[in-house]
Amino acid sequence: MYYEVLNMYKIVSMKHKEKASNNHPLFDSPVEAGFPTMLTDESSERLNINDYLITNKTATYFIRVKGDSMEGAGIYDNDILIVDRSKSISSGKIIIAYLNGEFTVKRLLLKNKNTYLCPENPKYKPIKITSDCQFEVFGVITYNIHKPL
Repeated sequence: MYYEVLNMYKIVSMKHKEKASNNHPLFDSPVEAGFPTMLTDESSERLNINDYLITNKTATYFIRVKGDSMEGAGIYDNDILIVDRSKSISSGKIIIAYLNGEFTVKRLLLKNKNTYLCPENPKYKPIKITSDCQFEVFGVITYNIHKPL
């Protein structure tokens, strides 16, 4: 699975030019995923999507997904991942890794003193990281922005 890094500098420079608010209405009543319920028109709170999704602005970047190896984790082709380089890395987290000259997103598995990059699609096999591998972690996935069909 390969990724296209979104140009962070372009996003930052656009932010300074935009005058539109990042604050959006947050409705008091939640929406039901089961039986329908009445949604009120009132919103007593504003939600700043940046404050909600990004905890460390200087260590966060966005990356676009290309491929299907993480579909079992709900990460699909063309999704945008929010990645935080300041988050601690541990077994079970989904990370962006640099492996032998290419970037990939996989679930990190630390087992019996071995490191594996695990896909979430049975079509692909886990990758064992050995001393021969050029390997570096480039951050932990904090959110996935998925556009439904």
